[in-house]
Amino acid sequence: MKNIRDIGRKIYNVNYWRERRRYYIFLLRCFFNKSKMKKIDEFFHSTKLLEEIADIYPFVYEQPTRAFFYNKSTFDERAALVEKHMDFTARTFRADIVRDLYSEKNISLWDGGELDGSRLWGMLYFEAGQRKEGMMSVMLRLDDKPLYQIIFWISTDKKGDISMFIGAMQGPNMDDARDVVKKVTKFCHAYRTKNLVLYLTQAVARALGLKHIYAVTNEGYYANNHVRADRKLKTDFSEFWIEAGGHPTDDARFYELPLVEARKTMEEVPTRKRAVYRKRFAMLDELDKTAAEKMKTMLVPEAQK
Repeated sequence: MKNIRDIGRKIYNVNYWRERRRYYIFLLRCFFNKSKMKKIDEFFHSTKLLEEIADIYPFVYEQPTRAFFYNKSTFDERAALVEKHMDFTARTFRADIVRDLYSEKNISLWDGGELDGSRLWGMLYFEAGQRKEGMMSVMLRLDDKPLYQIIFWISTDKKGDISMFIGAMQGPNMDDARDVVKKVTKFCHAYRTKNLVLYLTQAVARALGLKHIYAVTNEGYYANNHVRADRKLKTDFSEFWIEAGGHPTDDARFYELPLVEARKTMEEVPTRKRAVYRKRFAMLDELDKTAAEKMKTMLVPEAQK
């Protein structure tokens, strides 16, 4: 196996005491899970592209060792999750796209136009700071500022179907976030920004031929940082998933979401709002078309069938 100390130093900046502490904990966990870590290492040396991924993104060795992804996940579950996601990604996406994605490059999916001199756009993106909740993300940006993002991984569900699992949805972290979100919502014909990022995520799932979308609930979130000190929720994941058409599964930690957002018919829309809804639906139809075309260019020929 590759020297685990070298891998640890690529993951943690040992010049800082907090990171140094994490580094030593990582080494201990690897020591107590030697055979499992060897299996992970063998997987990431099974092909040239997987080797490159592990070199660019060494956190694939760390993620199974920490309580990431969803509540009460086990080491074996996390290791299997990492391998299945990376196996699917390496087989489905072009090699250059995979390298770009794990080198923290923005891979454009949709251009929403200009708002007050700033560009609204959506993309595939991933950075090490998102690794607690998943292994890939769909993000909306206003120029280079992140607005909303959905972080996910791709694996098999209990029936063996290749599916998307959403680990978290995160909103904007800026001083004027409320005002910015209002502007973007108005610009998108009264369509909420968090619904827009989910809509784009659903488009990605369909383009990849995935069978289902699952999302962690309040019970399934890997940590408690969505809960305030008074035990009230800062972010109610479950409520939004229900609003988006989600329903419970036999595992309380996950809801299943639709692959296609349900739409009202024009007869269901009040007359005074129909013009806005027509513009909204036209925007979403264009997003679907653009995202599908962009995704097709990213996939290997076999995955485009």
